[in-house]
Amino acid sequence: MMQKHIAVLKGDGIGPEVTDQALKALRAVSEVYNHTFTYTEALVGAAAIDAVGNPYPDETHKICQSSDAILFGAIGDPKYDNNPNAPVRPEQGLLAMRKNLGLFANIRPINTYKALNNASPLRADLIEGVDFVVFRELTGGIYFGTKGRSEDRNTAFDNCIYTKEEILRISKLAFEAALKRRKKLTLVDKANVLATSRLWREVVQEYAKNYPDVEVDYMFVDNAAMRIIQNPKYFDVILTENMFGDIITDEASVITGSLGMLPSASVGSKVALFEPIHGSYPQAAGKNIANPCAAILSAAMLLEISFGLNEEAKIIRKAVEACLNEGFVTEDIRRDSKITTSQVGDKVAELIIKKKESLLTA
Repeated sequence: MMQKHIAVLKGDGIGPEVTDQALKALRAVSEVYNHTFTYTEALVGAAAIDAVGNPYPDETHKICQSSDAILFGAIGDPKYDNNPNAPVRPEQGLLAMRKNLGLFANIRPINTYKALNNASPLRADLIEGVDFVVFRELTGGIYFGTKGRSEDRNTAFDNCIYTKEEILRISKLAFEAALKRRKKLTLVDKANVLATSRLWREVVQEYAKNYPDVEVDYMFVDNAAMRIIQNPKYFDVILTENMFGDIITDEASVITGSLGMLPSASVGSKVALFEPIHGSYPQAAGKNIANPCAAILSAAMLLEISFGLNEEAKIIRKAVEACLNEGFVTEDIRRDSKITTSQVGDKVAELIIKKKESLLTA
């Protein structure tokens, strides 16, 4: 029996809907395994701007700091996206949260499912058995460097800065993960052009000496972007900087057949945050049609990474896979489907409670 407290930041768009389904899965797990999970909701993103004028309020930060893990929905709203002069944006809340909570590493697994082979834009033989994970540095680089515009507004700049310490701390996580997988790590950079990438390569080459059992190769980001499409099974662990990781993880997510299937974790030295990768998808907000599987699988990552509950995480993943195999899916996967967001959440919870043993042996 375990007692843990979880901060719940539902956010914007479809965030509240899909997060509610993840909570159903967590409640089902707590019922089956006799754990006690308590939850505190907090504002973030556009919802927080509308309420208090700040996309990451101090109160939210306090709630996150005092929690054992954070379950996060999505951030973003068209009224801010379509206004280039907006003084405050929802995405600033996400960046502030990462920085203030020290969430320096984004971990994004890329897995494919047989039931979704026909939903992928790539041939089934290319994607079957794809299983790799991207470690993206999350609090450095061009997103956090000095930014500015000239007085005449005709010139703009964004500085990209990295330190050896920033590179080392995420490299440790990536190499440790490689040891537990197929013992292969690929550093993705642009060392032929960028000084920051040359620092990344120097640091990783030196650090790799501590892991003689891990095969390490180095790939320019443009080549990696092509290889993810041509031969995604090539990769095991990808290590990369912030902007490159942002782009290639979104690219990789498409090959699974649905953005609604991929979870992620953001970790640091303290509390970790777990979120689906799909964003706020405002066009679907309130319609009960969004795929909640990525949010549910993010809850599985939360149980595994933050709480060490590996069996509980496995049963959630198996329940999601069972839904896929039964064709119990939302319209993003099967266009003629009438299955709703909440129905998928109910089904996953029901499978966890009623079919625990058969799921674990499947």
